[in-house]
Amino acid sequence: MQVKTILDTKGHEFWSVGPQTSVYDAVRLMAEKEVGSVLVLENGKVQGIVTERDYARKVVLEGKTSPDTPVAEIMTTQVLCTRPEQTIEEAMALMTDKRVRHLPVLADGQITGVVSIGDLVKAVISEQQFLIQQLESYITS
Repeated sequence: MQVKTILDTKGHEFWSVGPQTSVYDAVRLMAEKEVGSVLVLENGKVQGIVTERDYARKVVLEGKTSPDTPVAEIMTTQVLCTRPEQTIEEAMALMTDKRVRHLPVLADGQITGVVSIGDLVKAVISEQQFLIQQLESYITS
């Protein structure tokens, strides 16, 4: 199974903010959309990614205030990405190795969505359940 299969199922929507957006507004957007990260875009190009983990470690623990801190100060600037044709296993290995939970998906230099580690695990479990049902059906017939 490929990453594009997940996007085709869950949708290609992703959420973004600008670099000068306050951390408060970024976190509020994450809460409203029930996501764990937002991309930071400027002129349509990825500048970074902000996650709940970034908020906890770079705002809360450093004593900053979220309304007064722009996301540019806390975002992760080295954003790992994946391609739609990459397998789920390859994406999971990348996320595990680099300890990230969200991967933007790029096709022809354009963002086509974002997958989370939860999305990948859900897809693997679904694929395994299907395989088990097929094997059970084969055995009982």
